[in-house]
Amino acid sequence: MDHATSTSPAVQAQLDRLTMLSPGADILGLARIAQLLARLGDPHLRLPPVFHVAGTNGKGSTCAFLRSALEAEGYRVHAYTSPHLVRFNERIRVAGQLIEDEPLATVMARVLDVAEGIGASFFEVSTAAAFLMFSEVAADACVIEVGLGGRLDATNVVVDPAVCGIAQLGIDHQSFLGDTAVAIAREKAGIAKPGRPLVTLAYTDDVARAVAEVADTAGAALHIEGRDWTALVSDTLAYADARGSLDTPLPALSGGHQARNLALATAMLRHQDRVPVSSAALATAATTTRWPARMQRLGDGPLVATLAPGSRVWLDGGHNPAAADAVADALRQVLGGARAHLVVGMLANKDAAGFLAPFASLAASLTAVPIPGHDHHAPDHLAEIARGLGVPATTAADVSAALRPLADAPVDIAILGSLYLAGEVLRDNDELPD
Repeated sequence: MDHATSTSPAVQAQLDRLTMLSPGADILGLARIAQLLARLGDPHLRLPPVFHVAGTNGKGSTCAFLRSALEAEGYRVHAYTSPHLVRFNERIRVAGQLIEDEPLATVMARVLDVAEGIGASFFEVSTAAAFLMFSEVAADACVIEVGLGGRLDATNVVVDPAVCGIAQLGIDHQSFLGDTAVAIAREKAGIAKPGRPLVTLAYTDDVARAVAEVADTAGAALHIEGRDWTALVSDTLAYADARGSLDTPLPALSGGHQARNLALATAMLRHQDRVPVSSAALATAATTTRWPARMQRLGDGPLVATLAPGSRVWLDGGHNPAAADAVADALRQVLGGARAHLVVGMLANKDAAGFLAPFASLAASLTAVPIPGHDHHAPDHLAEIARGLGVPATTAADVSAALRPLADAPVDIAILGSLYLAGEVLRDNDELPD
C-alpha cells in the first residue's frame, strides 16, 4: 500500500474503501486489472495515443519531458505517474491539470463499486481510475509511466501505444523482477508491442541483447541509442537520427543525467507518427520541464526558514545505487568542491550500502531519519553504514530535527533516499507539486 491520505473527506472515503478491498501489497500480473477494466467497459481501449515509459531510473523525468514537449506543441495531454509525493491527485493529470478532488472521488468510487471479489491492488485500482478518466475527457496524447517492471505491470494492458521507451536500467525491486540486470531488463522490455516503436538508451551488451530479444519476440520496431539515434552533450544537447539533427538547450532540471532523459523523450517523439512534435517544442521542453524531488532546490518555505540565510537545500527521491551515482554527480556539480550535510531515510527493501557509497566523498556529515508510515532501514543502521564509509553520522527523529543542529551558519544540505521521505519534506516546506 502507498499509505495515501487526503484532506478531502470525499477522496479519503474512497481511499479507506480501497484499503479495505486491497490485498495490501502489489502482486504483479495482468489478470486482475484486465478483469477490473472489463467491468468498467474497457476504457484502456479508448485512450488517446499513448507514450508508455519503463525503466529503473529516469522514467518519471522522461515522462515529464514528453508531457512538456507535447503541451508546448499545443496538445492536451493526460499523464499517469507514480508514486505521488504529497497528494494522491499528483498521479492523475487530466488534459494538463492535476485531477481535482471531486472528480477524483467520483472516479475512484466508480472503480471500487465494481471491484468486489477481484482482489485488485492499490496500484491496479489507481490505474483503472486513471484510464477511466482519460477515456472520458478529450485529449491529444496520454503519457503513462510504468509502475513496477513492465511485462506484468498494470499499465501494460495498453495494446497499441504510439511509442514505448525504456530509460536507464539497473538493479531494483529484485523480489519482483529478478536478481540480475538481464532479468530486470527482460521485464522492463515487456512493454514492447507488435508493430510499434520501442526506443531505448544504450545499455551494456548483455542487457542490450536481452532487450532486443524481447522486442524481436514481440514484433516491435527497436530504435537504440548509438545505432538509430545519438545525443551528444556539450553546451547544448545535439540530437541526430535518420530524420536529421537538432540542437536543444540543456535541461533546466539539475544533473547531467537529465540530458539523457531529455534525449530519450526526444527520440520517442521522433520515432512515432501519431502526434507530430516540432523542434521548437522540444527546445521549450528542455527549459520548462519541472519534476519535483529530482535534485530540486527547495524554496523559502517553513522548513528552509529554520536554517541560516544563504543555506541551500536539495531534495532527491532516488533510492538505488544507479540513482545515487547520478545524484552524486549532480550534487558534485552544484557544490563546486565543497561538501554537503546529508539527511537520509530509506525503505527497508533498498540497498542502503550501495546507495550511500557514491556520496562518501561529498558528505560533511550524515543524519539518518525514519520514514513515517513505511518499513524503513533503522536510522542507527544507516548511520553505522555511513561511519564505515568514513562519514561522521548521527540520527534524528525527523528531518526537522536533523536540520536543527545545522542552523547556526550557511550550509549546503541534501535530503536523500526515498520519494516518500521527499513527500514529507515538500509538505513540511509548503511546496505542493502542481
